[in-house]
Amino acid sequence: MKKAILLMWCALMPGAVFASGGAEVKLDPVKVDLSDKASLQRGARIFVNYCLSCHSAAYMRYNRMGADLGIPEDLLVKNMLFIPDAKGELKPGSLMKATMPASVAKAAFNTVPPDLTVVTRSRTPEWFYTYMRSFYRDDKAVSGWNNKVFPGVSMPHVLHDWQGQQRPVYRAEQHEATVTEGGKKVKKATEEMVFDHFELERPGSMSPEQFDGAMRDLTAFMVYLGEPAKLERYRLGILVLVFLAIFFVVAYLLKKEYWKDVH
Repeated sequence: MKKAILLMWCALMPGAVFASGGAEVKLDPVKVDLSDKASLQRGARIFVNYCLSCHSAAYMRYNRMGADLGIPEDLLVKNMLFIPDAKGELKPGSLMKATMPASVAKAAFNTVPPDLTVVTRSRTPEWFYTYMRSFYRDDKAVSGWNNKVFPGVSMPHVLHDWQGQQRPVYRAEQHEATVTEGGKKVKKATEEMVFDHFELERPGSMSPEQFDGAMRDLTAFMVYLGEPAKLERYRLGILVLVFLAIFFVVAYLLKKEYWKDVH
C-alpha cells in the first residue's frame, strides 16, 4: 500500500520552462541568501523528505552537505539518510540518490525521474520558486493536478497539504488582429482569456505567507545544491577584499616613502 501511494505521488519534473503552446508565464522574484544557514537547513529537510523519494541529487554527498550547512553527522544520519548500503549501513559519504529504485521508476513512469542537482542553474531560481507555488486542481489531468508554469506536467502537488487547494482566475484581454475576408485584410477585435492570479479554495496547514517562505527555503537549498562552491567563494571573497584593503594602505605608504624626495 505504501509503495502504491509513493508511486502515485512521485512524478517527473518538467522538461521545459514553458508548455508546448508557448504561453509565457510571469516568474515571481525570489531572494536567495546563501549565508542564511538556517534557511538552507530548512530547505534541505524539505528536499530530503519530499523530493528525494523520486528525484536524485546524485552529484552531492550527504557529508559534504552537512559540513557546508552546519549539520552534525549524527543528526544527518538520523534525520536525512534513509538508504542503507549493501551491508545495511547508513554512510554519510553516500551520494544523495532517490529512495525509489530506478527500475521501479522506469516501470511506473516509463522513464527515470530526472536528477535535480542543477535544476535552478538550468531553469533559474525564479522558475523553480514560481513552479512550486503554481499547482492547481485539474480533474482532466492524470494526477489530478496541473501547473501554470508548465501546463500538462505529470508531477502532482506533493505539498498540497501545506499550501491547500487553489484555482486559477482569468481575465479577458482585448486584442486587434488582422484577418483576410473576401480577399481583403480587415482588422477585427478578439478577446482572449489570460491568467490573472490564483484564488485559494481550500486552505492548507500553512498560511500563504508561510508556504511562500518554505518554498523560498527550498529554492535556496536548490541554488546551493547546484553550485555548493558558492559558499566557499563568498568566504574567500571577503578575505580577498580585506587583503586588498590592507595591501592598498601598505602600497600607498610605500609609494609615499619612495617618492617623498620627488614631491
